[in-house]
Amino acid sequence: MLEKTICAGFGGQGVMSMGRLIAGTAMANGFEVSWLPSYGPEMRGGTANCHVIVSSTPIGSPVISADATSVLALNLPSMRKFTTELVEQGLMIFNSSLIEQEPERRDIRAIPIAANEIASDIGNLKAANMVMLGAFIELTNVVKLDEVMAELGKMFGSGKEQFIPVNERALRRGMEAAAATAGARD
Repeated sequence: MLEKTICAGFGGQGVMSMGRLIAGTAMANGFEVSWLPSYGPEMRGGTANCHVIVSSTPIGSPVISADATSVLALNLPSMRKFTTELVEQGLMIFNSSLIEQEPERRDIRAIPIAANEIASDIGNLKAANMVMLGAFIELTNVVKLDEVMAELGKMFGSGKEQFIPVNERALRRGMEAAAATAGARD
């Protein structure tokens, strides 16, 4: 297995958390993993992205350059920037709550997910990143929901357990949205 994922958005959208959950979950399951964060000049509101590689063999470089198999774009600047990094037939999951257009490339698989609306429906707009991660889980099978939930518990640690149920709802709703959208596009 070799999955090269770029998670991207504005600082404060939980981009790094998404990447850490993918990486941590895959590592806990015995895969080779790299997680490479990149922040823009401003932490909150600036750009942020991370490269996550999950592989069954050793990883030579943590940098993803024009060979991403998937991109999770939480805003329009991220979609524009990283669409070019996808391989042919690569997967672009984009937050259609903030991105009102489809990617220009027609040789990729583009899946819109209304992450902000779904997160708002479940009562926590900050869970939009977990909605996107749920879509990724559904569409790639790189990691499984129960595995991500176990890693989420470790990541939150004691004192923040109250956030686990809303994050699980967000993950599940993201999975449902991805299944419905991907089925309609196939």
